Amino acid sequence: MSNHVARASANSADGPLLLTERPCDGVTLLTLNRPSARNALSLAMIAELHTAIEGCGSDPETLAVVISANGSVFSSGHDLKELTAHRVDADKGLAFYSETMAACSAMMQAIVACPKPVIAAVEGTATAAGCQLVATCDLAVAGENAKFCTPGVNIGLFCSTPMVALSRNIARKRAMQMLLTGEMVSAAEAVDWGLVNSAAPAGEALRDALGLARDIAAKSPLTVAIGKSAFYAQAEMSLKDAYDYAARVMVENMMAHDAEEGIGAFLSKRKPEWKGC
Repeated sequence: MSNHVARASANSADGPLLLTERPCDGVTLLTLNRPSARNALSLAMIAELHTAIEGCGSDPETLAVVISANGSVFSSGHDLKELTAHRVDADKGLAFYSETMAACSAMMQAIVACPKPVIAAVEGTATAAGCQLVATCDLAVAGENAKFCTPGVNIGLFCSTPMVALSRNIARKRAMQMLLTGEMVSAAEAVDWGLVNSAAPAGEALRDALGLARDIAAKSPLTVAIGKSAFYAQAEMSLKDAYDYAARVMVENMMAHDAEEGIGAFLSKRKPEWKGC
């Protein structure tokens, strides 16, 4: 990836759907660029984001990823106009709805599977699948005026796929409250509930998210990748299985060059030199 804005393969009235740049060494910034449509996750936008996340995962120069958005809305979720347009299909939209939901679910899973930490920088509102995107990211920073909700219940379409990420990030009763009421949650509440890590002054979420990304990019990329993968794997296991698995991972990690280098540097009171192996 280069340091300049990359040309995306799909465009909207606002230009490329997704902008990619390198604001600082080791950090790739992905910016949702469909502000006139409230950064709705159309099928094309989902595909762009999925491709970009996988690209970041395999890019040796990318050590952390930040997802932000242009405009006053982070993301309004699925593109309801696009979905509604397919009501006239012969199957009343069944095939397109299935394709869209499967594509979005695969994109969210790609974020979790990405060996590089993915951080959301949220200004404005993140609703439905937009809220799901925030919940799916490994870390999230919100501007103090940001708001979050899963309002599908208000329009007869329960936020079932956003529920998956939401229920894995906040307490069950909090998740059910959001899902059953569709009410807006403030940035302060989102921090308190564990949906986001911190709230920044309005307009400064990206600044703080990039700060987190730079801090992570300074760590051993091998260690970070091992840790992220192990975190999600053990979360699905029983307590005993999780400890057995984590112990094996730690032993394997201990045999890596970066662990030897990091421990040696700590004991010698010097800065480690990571090799990513």
